[in-house]
Amino acid sequence: MSMKISRTAIAGAVALLALAGSVQAADGTLKIAYLEGLSGPFANVGEVGLRHLQFAADKVNARGGVLGQKIEVVPFDTKTSPQEAQLVFKQLVDQGIRYMMQGNGSAVAIALTEALAKHNSRSPDKTVLYMNYGAVDPSLTNDRCNFYHFRFDADVDMKMHALTSYMAAQKDMKKVYLINQDYAFGQSVAKAGRAMLAKKRPDVQIVGDDLHPLGKVKDFAPYIAKIKASGADAVVSGNWGNDIALLIKAAKENGITANFYTYYAGGLGTPPVIGEAGVGHLKQVTVFHSNIGGSKTAEEVAAYRKRFPDSKDDFYWTSIMTAVDMLTRSIEASKSTDPTKVAFAMEKMKADQLTGEVYMRPENHQLVQPIFVSTFSKANGKDVKFDVERTGFGFKTDARIEAKDTVLPTTCKFQRPKV
Repeated sequence: MSMKISRTAIAGAVALLALAGSVQAADGTLKIAYLEGLSGPFANVGEVGLRHLQFAADKVNARGGVLGQKIEVVPFDTKTSPQEAQLVFKQLVDQGIRYMMQGNGSAVAIALTEALAKHNSRSPDKTVLYMNYGAVDPSLTNDRCNFYHFRFDADVDMKMHALTSYMAAQKDMKKVYLINQDYAFGQSVAKAGRAMLAKKRPDVQIVGDDLHPLGKVKDFAPYIAKIKASGADAVVSGNWGNDIALLIKAAKENGITANFYTYYAGGLGTPPVIGEAGVGHLKQVTVFHSNIGGSKTAEEVAAYRKRFPDSKDDFYWTSIMTAVDMLTRSIEASKSTDPTKVAFAMEKMKADQLTGEVYMRPENHQLVQPIFVSTFSKANGKDVKFDVERTGFGFKTDARIEAKDTVLPTTCKFQRPKV
C-alpha cells in the first residue's frame, strides 16, 4: 500500500514520541530510532532518509521480520544540531531503544558517538548500536572510532581518493577551486582534496579554497563570482542539501562552465535547478546511483518509486538498505537482539548488495564497497535509463572503483567489550 510521509506526519510522530516518555513499544517489534533534522534547512534531506529506512523496514517485515519481530521505525528530530542530537539520544535511551540510525551532519555524528561511548560504558546491560549511513568525516572510523558505531557509506578520504584519481586523468584540468561547508565534514573534504590533488597532479593549481557557514548562505553569487574570476576549470565541493542546490543555481545563473566535482549533487533539488546546463559538467562521487546497471538495480529503483509515488526523490541511500540488511543478518547469525552480540556478528559480515559483494571492515567498522564517479547526462533509456527527480536527466557511470581499491589505512584502536 502506498503511503506518503509528509512533514506534518513526521511532526505528529515526533510529538507523539515526546509524549510517550519511557513507554515501551508493543511486544514483537524491533525499534530503530531515526535521528535526523526533520525541521529546519535540511528537513528535506532527513525526510528522504526516513523514506528509505521505512522502505528497508518494509522489505524485512514483508518476509516476517527478524527472529519473529517486525521492525518499527521511530523518528526523532535532531534539527541537525549536535546539542539537540545529544538530548534526543537520551530520549531514545529512556524509551529503551537499542538501535539508532543517523547520517546527515558529521558534527552531529561526532556528538552522538561521544554520547554513545559514555552511555555504553556506564550501562553495559543497556547498550545501543549506532548505524551511520552518511556522516563521512574520516575521524569517525579513525581516532574517534567506537565499537558500537558502524558506517555504511564510504568516508571523505575514500571518496576523494576515487574522485581525484578520476580527475587526475583529465589532462585539460589546470585550475581547481574548493568550496565547502565550514564544519568537520567540509573541512575534511577541503583538506583531502588539496592533499590528494597535490600528490596526483602537482601541476594543477588550487586557485581558491572557501569555507562557508553551514545552511545559512541564501545566495552563493558572491562565491561564484570569485570562482569565475579565478579562472577555475574545475570546482570540488562536498556541499549537501540546500547548500549544493543553491551553489549550482548560482553557477548556472552566472554562466559558469567549469566542471563541478561533487559528493551530493545527485538529488534533493540540484538536478532540476541546473537542467541542461549541467549535462557533461556536473559530476558526483557516490557508492551508488540508479544507472549502475543490472536487473536488481532496476527492480529496486522501480519499487521505491512505486512505494512513494507522491515523492520526486529517488532511490539513493543504498547505505540505509545495506545497514538494515546487515542488521537483520547479524541478529539472525547471533540469534539475539542484544546490541553487543549483534555488533560482534556485524563486524564480520559480508553480503551481496546491488553493487556487488560488500563487507564490514573489523578494524574500524567501515563498510568496504565499490565507489562510482558519474556525470549528469540526458536520460536515453540505455546507460542512463533512470532520470533524477523526474527531470529527464540522470547520471552515467564514468568510473567504477572496486571495493578492494578503496581501502585506506586506519588509526582506529577501539576496545572491544568483554563477553
